[in-house]
Amino acid sequence: MRFAAALEAAEDCRDAAKAALVARLSERSIEADQRAAHGFAWVATSVAALDAVHLWLDSNGGGTQLDQQIASLIFTETLGQLTGGLPMGQNEIFRPIDLGINNAAQSLEQNCASWLHADQADTREAVAQALAEGQMPSESLHDAELDAIRDQYRRFTNSEILPHAHRWHLANDLIPDDTISAMAALGTFGVCIPTEYDGLGLSKLVMCVITEELSRGWIGAGSLSTRSEIAGELISMGGTEAQKTYWLPKIASGEVLPTAVFTEPDTGSDLGALQTRAQRTADGWAINGAKTWITHGSRSDLMTMLVRTAPEEKGYAGLSMLLVPKPRGTEADLFQAAGMSGSEIEVLGYRGMREYALQFDGMIAPDDALLGGEEGQGFKQLMRTFEGARIQTAARAVGVAKRALELGLDYATNRKQFGKAIIGFPRVADKLAMSLADFVMTRELTYAAARAKDSGKRCDIEAGMAKLLAARAAWSNADAALQIHGGNGYALEYEISRVLCDARILNIFEGAAEIQAQVIAKGLIGGRSS
Repeated sequence: MRFAAALEAAEDCRDAAKAALVARLSERSIEADQRAAHGFAWVATSVAALDAVHLWLDSNGGGTQLDQQIASLIFTETLGQLTGGLPMGQNEIFRPIDLGINNAAQSLEQNCASWLHADQADTREAVAQALAEGQMPSESLHDAELDAIRDQYRRFTNSEILPHAHRWHLANDLIPDDTISAMAALGTFGVCIPTEYDGLGLSKLVMCVITEELSRGWIGAGSLSTRSEIAGELISMGGTEAQKTYWLPKIASGEVLPTAVFTEPDTGSDLGALQTRAQRTADGWAINGAKTWITHGSRSDLMTMLVRTAPEEKGYAGLSMLLVPKPRGTEADLFQAAGMSGSEIEVLGYRGMREYALQFDGMIAPDDALLGGEEGQGFKQLMRTFEGARIQTAARAVGVAKRALELGLDYATNRKQFGKAIIGFPRVADKLAMSLADFVMTRELTYAAARAKDSGKRCDIEAGMAKLLAARAAWSNADAALQIHGGNGYALEYEISRVLCDARILNIFEGAAEIQAQVIAKGLIGGRSS
């Protein structure tokens, strides 16, 4: 009841924030009032996370003592942020005055005084001690199949990914073909592909569990299946029967490794400004233009490519999606298709597949490459995949956040200073306790988004919330773990240096944090833009 009452009070504050934003937007556009709008998005996301944690406790019969302690930390910290200051970024703190909801914040503070005025030092110490003793919060999904899948992928990650990931990262190696084959044998690339096309036909929640476990080993391993997820969903939802029959079994088996070719130089998230063109010719579709930040662009067999097929149409109307096969590149010859060239973009982290800038100069795609056989539907087709892709990205972030916590905990329990393990120092213990709280909160919000997707409802808001919060947690957990390592954390030989680099990208790709906040705010006020 204590958690339920606090949640209800937080929901009242969220509703007041929504009403205040709607009133403000009667006089100005959401773009001109982004701080207020995005602040509301963060408020709504924080309250949704409290709801997810409350449901987690309920599903576990109130939870273990450790669960209760973690939930207490989550509620206390989140309520404190809602009343005092909510971090949207490292130097951007949203405060109630930014939306003119001081009265609502004061009411929340009064209703939750027992939370906000409680000293949580003993709780943080107890949580850190539980971690040191090998305890972890409840994670069962209360489904034997789901729990078995988690165990299977955890074992695989522990034996096949974790022992090698840091070496692969430092060498900028591609994920080895043998590892990809082993992942394919587990069904990794066909999790959500329908069974009639040789996939597993499983849920987005299963996809989240698998992605989380693989990403705990290395974000590259967790991200490898993202391209298959996007391509599989594009073709399943928008392809012709012939396209489904041909491509989906190959994707599910891992025979075909897809890559998503959407972004262009200088366009970023403004997909309506894409300029790469495809013109129908006697030989097929002739493609001309440039794409950038293409993950796994060389060692892939199929490009799902967003192009402009109707140059006279402005914005999204002229965009179409093409399924463009290509030869798989090698180290000696990255791009073997006629009319296609590219160069690698060197990056801090998120390695294992590599990033490329691509150039197309008359590359020919087959006549039947048009997804669904329909021109002008590319943007709509792509938008239908954003929910799943963002939920999967949130799951990647959850895995990264978990690994950062593991590394910080291991170092803190083994590193001794002044005659004792450094986990015995409150500032170190606090970092670990709050990292665990952030991990649980974002894990449960991500699972809630996956369940919403599995229910068949539109869930762009839930997906955006999951990604928004999980990306922040991955970065803060990695930063805290590196701080626990001290100077050693800054050394390349320590795994946490890689995890920090990997965590940073999560707040940028699949829609930056600012884009997610915009989507959430617009969605919650009914798509209103002015």
